[in-house]
Amino acid sequence: MKINSHSFSTALAIAATALAGSPAVAQGVGPGVLYTVILPAGEFGSQNYTDVLTGNIAAAQKFCAELGNDSYTVDCLSERLEKIADDIPRDSDYAEVKTILKNTSDQLADLARANRDPAQTRGRATRAGENPVTTTRPLTPVRPEAVPQVNAQAQAILDNTQTLLLRSAEGSESKALQYSRIADALGSSKVLLRSA
Repeated sequence: MKINSHSFSTALAIAATALAGSPAVAQGVGPGVLYTVILPAGEFGSQNYTDVLTGNIAAAQKFCAELGNDSYTVDCLSERLEKIADDIPRDSDYAEVKTILKNTSDQLADLARANRDPAQTRGRATRAGENPVTTTRPLTPVRPEAVPQVNAQAQAILDNTQTLLLRSAEGSESKALQYSRIADALGSSKVLLRSA
């Protein structure tokens, strides 16, 4: 994995999911991508779409762990969470998750910018290979001496995000199950921040 200052475009394909029962359909359009989320009538969300979200969070953590420079970790998580939030359809049961993830991304980006290391270059991270990935924007490096403190603050932001997700799901058993899984996936990001 490398950090560079060149622009690359990325395409993400999300597989369509079909479930039995009387479905309600939510569609979202990304840049060149159309995906359909099929939801069972009378229930919140889809276990399969939650699998997509938690899988994307795990892939984001793996991508950021492979950077090889701890100074970029917080803003990498910010950028990847923003990408995940952007890919969630606005008119779906996951619109609240979209908003929460976007707010979390903004807080992490602000934290990285407030502790920017002017001695290191801002740049896009790229992973080549069978499934190439490039960040959608240049990443901001944190001053090396500030990394432990910034990572602790980032963990607190993720803790707050988990709490928001769990509170948002109160009163709905099916929503609570899906939001809990997303919160757990986000919680595993704290391991990445502790190891940096």
